[in-house]
Amino acid sequence: MLGKPVAHSLSPVLHLAAYRALGLTDWTYERVEADAQRLPELLSGFGSEWVGVSVTMPGKHAALEFATEATPRARAVGAANTLVKLGDGGWRADCTDVDGVAGAVLAVCGKPRTDRPAVVIGGGGTASAAAVACHQLRLSEVLFVVREPARAAGAMAAAQRAGLSAEARRWADADWAELAATASVVINTAPADAVRPHAAELATAASVLDVIYHPWPTPLAEAVLAGGGRVGT
Repeated sequence: MLGKPVAHSLSPVLHLAAYRALGLTDWTYERVEADAQRLPELLSGFGSEWVGVSVTMPGKHAALEFATEATPRARAVGAANTLVKLGDGGWRADCTDVDGVAGAVLAVCGKPRTDRPAVVIGGGGTASAAAVACHQLRLSEVLFVVREPARAAGAMAAAQRAGLSAEARRWADADWAELAATASVVINTAPADAVRPHAAELATAASVLDVIYHPWPTPLAEAVLAGGGRVGT
């Protein structure tokens, strides 16, 4: 796993458990601190013993640029969290964050209504993946709530590449209760404390997904659970 910082990541626990379940007892999964600038040089030195790498922030955009080929969803997101080593020495980029978001929504919240927009709080890289996941969930519209609309430029572009209608709304101007009432699903990608003042209003949404999983439950998750709702992460 490449990123900076990565010491806190639970990915090794998850991946190693999967390897053991699949009988891949000689496979390893390690954390390697690397920022976006170091990533190309580091990957260029990896030999044939490497099957692939996971990439977290701040290297997801650099991973896509480094790859010799990419899946359609990685291109749509504009970033990659997975690089698979190819037989010719190249690397294939993918973004499994899309499956993570879509799968969590379906597993915990069920299929969202397609006649309402998704509300995505935040406009960073995870918001871009969330937008492409909304397309996978057969939604047609996404509304990003951000501090400044300019910060959502990347997420807006990802939504549009996925064929979605997209809008960015300023955080200070948001009517949080109305957003919750009209959303097919609320997906939070912003820091937990930033959303805390609006948690009670957002908790009334039909479906809520909070991608912030540590520490759990988040203020938003607590508000949803207190109201008898279901929240995924």
